[in-house]
Amino acid sequence: MKYIQRFVLTLVLVFGGFLAVGAQAQSGSAGADPRLQDMVLGKADAPITIIEYASLTCPHCASLHANVLPAIKTEYIDTGKVKLIYRDFPLDQLAFAGAVLARCGGPDKYFTYLNVLFAQQRQWSTAADPKAALVQIGRLGGVSAEQFDKCLADKPLGDYILNSRLEGTQKHNVSSTPTLIINGKTETGVPSLDELRKKLDALAKS
Repeated sequence: MKYIQRFVLTLVLVFGGFLAVGAQAQSGSAGADPRLQDMVLGKADAPITIIEYASLTCPHCASLHANVLPAIKTEYIDTGKVKLIYRDFPLDQLAFAGAVLARCGGPDKYFTYLNVLFAQQRQWSTAADPKAALVQIGRLGGVSAEQFDKCLADKPLGDYILNSRLEGTQKHNVSSTPTLIINGKTETGVPSLDELRKKLDALAKS
């Protein structure tokens, strides 16, 4: 597949040190394309910011989204205490393709796709034909097979996703997923719901 070949080639260039990427790629100044920006849940002026770096094929990330983040959304994000910024950190070509699909539908559908991709991670990532499985997920949300192919071939979109991973490595020393940056402090692994509540409550009081 062309997108897999480009993914592998780009990673070689990125981590071989031949691609220089600044913070501009994730700052929202990537142009008029609404897909090329941070995807955010919560109020812009929330006092606590969580940046999540995750890979769509990471089982630990799926666990975080299934067992921890729903309650955090209800208790902290929906109440204006926290905003969550999701950033792609694809660990393989399937995670890259899933990230493309999530962004292909645009900002309004982004977190819906993200939730479905994590919830059905085992089914599509281990399917005999993972791309066909992703196409089926895309169709359910209104992205046709033709649109998905176009997004996979969209170089600015693919570069944005890969640059997200590069920036995570360079700026936040991200080396595994999930990694959460909570008001500037890096937390690796999957925290329990109680652990994350305690951290957020402490920050809210400070």
